[in-house]
Amino acid sequence: MPVAAGALGRIQTETPSLPEALRRVGEAILADPAEAARSTIITLAERSGSSPATVTRFCRVFGFAGYAGLRVALATENGRAAQANWDAGVGHEIGPTDPLDAAIGVMAAADSRLIQETAAQLDAETVAKVADAMVAARRVLIFGVSTSGAVASMMGGRLRRIRVPCWSHADAHEALADAALLAEGDVAIGISHQGRTREVLESLAEAGDRGALTVAVTSFARSSLAELADLVLTTASRETTFRLGGLAAVHSQLFVLDTVYVAVAQRTYEQTNEAFELTIRALESHRVERS
Repeated sequence: MPVAAGALGRIQTETPSLPEALRRVGEAILADPAEAARSTIITLAERSGSSPATVTRFCRVFGFAGYAGLRVALATENGRAAQANWDAGVGHEIGPTDPLDAAIGVMAAADSRLIQETAAQLDAETVAKVADAMVAARRVLIFGVSTSGAVASMMGGRLRRIRVPCWSHADAHEALADAALLAEGDVAIGISHQGRTREVLESLAEAGDRGALTVAVTSFARSSLAELADLVLTTASRETTFRLGGLAAVHSQLFVLDTVYVAVAQRTYEQTNEAFELTIRALESHRVERS
């Protein structure tokens, strides 16, 4: 992934988990990204109550050689967001007496920006590697817990429908047992917003021990899950009123996995079309006539 891609989204996601000095730098940037893009390193250090050395460390945490690279990334994203009007409604809280149409607008703005940020930080080369491995695999295993487990089940169903030999689990014991049956050439995908869910870590570690290619889908590129995996697909996360933590990452998780699904379908084009025709025909009797 190019380090500049989705920089602002990654900063928003990972700043709360940084040490205090680095966290203050992130908070200063997020408070006014446009101003940060215009500021010198000394100005940003003063605004964040830190030092130029701390700002430089912050930049390196996110993959930049120095502050100049981060400034360029922020300026690029701010210009793109202004042109597309992505920020309309972003960051607004939904109150108990707000009109429903206003709440809908806030939700739509947040989700639109979320997908844009996820797409910006998604590395096409990594997606291609995952898709190539899945096409060649004897078994593909996808797992997560809670909302991430629901995402895993949805992705598993879609892959099975195009004849990819895929197992998906939200149950930790089933995921761990299936991970133990994987072998070299197989693929295991673990989904966790923060990348700290013990059950997901255990199953991905087991799959790796068996020789499978391991893939992490997480919002935190420096998480335990990301460090454990061979390949990492990062998701953006924007918390809004009533949608916190993992719930805020569901749409971006689905988007990332959808790109993998499309890449697999492209590589198995004839097989996929044949599978669609067969399954649509099989299910037709369960649909009522159009009125």
